[in-house]
Parts: sequence; C-alpha cells; structure tokens
Amino acid sequence: MVDSAGLVQSFVAEGWDEGEASRLIRLIDILLRLPDPSNSIDIFPDFTELRDRLARSIERGEPDDIEERLLELYAHIHMNQAPYSGNERRRMDAAGGYWNHAGGLSPILKAASWINKTTVSADFGAGNGLQGLLLQLLYPHARTVQIEISAQAAAIGEGLCRWFGVPADRIEWVVNDVLNVPASGYDFIYLYRPVRPEGPGRDFYTRFAHEVEAEENPPVIFSIADCLREFLSDRYEVVYRDGHLTCFKPREDQDGSTSRPSPFQCPRS
Repeated sequence: MVDSAGLVQSFVAEGWDEGEASRLIRLIDILLRLPDPSNSIDIFPDFTELRDRLARSIERGEPDDIEERLLELYAHIHMNQAPYSGNERRRMDAAGGYWNHAGGLSPILKAASWINKTTVSADFGAGNGLQGLLLQLLYPHARTVQIEISAQAAAIGEGLCRWFGVPADRIEWVVNDVLNVPASGYDFIYLYRPVRPEGPGRDFYTRFAHEVEAEENPPVIFSIADCLREFLSDRYEVVYRDGHLTCFKPREDQDGSTSRPSPFQCPRS
C-alpha cells in the first residue's frame, strides 16, 4: 500500500502541483497492483522487473527517482515499436504520420478538470490505447474512442483493457486511418501530432478544426507537439502550453455561451 499523503507532500516540496502529485501517486498505486502479464510476457517482458524497481523507489521516497522509475514502466507498457503491417506503414508514411511516440504523463495528470462521468473522449492515433486507458483509470467516464490504423495495436489494446480491469463497454476501437475519421461527437480529444501539417495532413487539420468548431459544444483538445493551433479560429483559446503539451478549450462569451466561429485566426496565449 502506497503512503499517499506522505509521498504527495514529498512531491509538493519539489515544486509539484498538489492535485497533480496526488493523481500521480494514485496512478502509481494502480500500476503496482497490476498482476504480472503472464499471457503477454512476450509483449511486456520487463514489466515485473520495472514494476519492482518502481516499488523499491517508493520505499526510498525520493520524488526524482520515483518519477524516473514510473516513466520507465510507462514507456515499456506504451511500447516503443508499434506493430504496423507493411500496408499500414505505407499509408502512414504517405500521410506524414508519426509512429507511436509516447505522449507522457503530463496530459494524463492535467486532464482532471476536463473529464467527468458523462465525458466521451477520443485519442486520434491511439497506438495500443495506453493514454486512453490511463484516463479511464484515473477519471472513469462514459466512453473512450481509440482511433488507430494498426489492427495489431488495437488487439494489444484490447488485452491491456482486460489486464487493467477497465470495463469493455467504456472502450471503443476504430481501426482506421485518422484521415478518414470525423472529429465530431466528443467532449475531450487527445492527439499526438498524428500527421504532419502538409499535403494530406494539412487537409486533416483543416477538416478537424472545422468539425470541432461546428459542434454546439466543442470539445476540449489536448495536443502534443501541437500543429493544430494555426488551423483553429478564435472560437478556441489556449489555456495551457509548455512546449510539449498545448491545451485548447472553447472560448466563452461573457454570458457563458460558447462563441460562434469566426474566420481563421490563431488564438492568443
């Protein structure tokens, strides 16, 4: 059992926000309680060793060491090599897609204010779905739509869902190229630069921006290595940016209603 209160205060003393530190320790506790992935040992061969290293770092109680051990475990479960078929690789290369980069824990820890039990979230370019599953573990909500071109990655993600104990009806896989999937119908969208903003990728971001802004209640968007900003109008504003993660929310008028779309214009941070 993790001594949550003591560890949270250790992280706060190192400059962490208390809420994020609390969620980080909660996530660590969840991961430490996972059973060994006995039926997936060929996929996650180092899980047990990395989990035990994390547990030992908790005993030492040093925030920097704990964070480093957690990130090692996170990266291992995220998987460095995405299982794309030859055709899937060709389609991704043609669209300027990125191959399964890990988005990190920052967006997971900062999402608390934007997700509630009725939220429908989506991950465009989900890989094995780890980010969406971690959002479900920390903030259980109605449904997470995992959009991923690799059928094998989706199959691994379904195994992760069972391993993590996330109810199957909360996860929906859409095995398709992100270029083909509308960005409508969501409350929260996570994306890690699924395509470059050129050629077909530029068309993707133009359409994506049009679709989210056409919503009566546009979604909050967490964008890693962001290139969406230039495509959004002033209906959106940047509420957080650190060079890695950019968070957008729909701008509200003084009466509390969402502003109407205007001609394309970069939101000011």
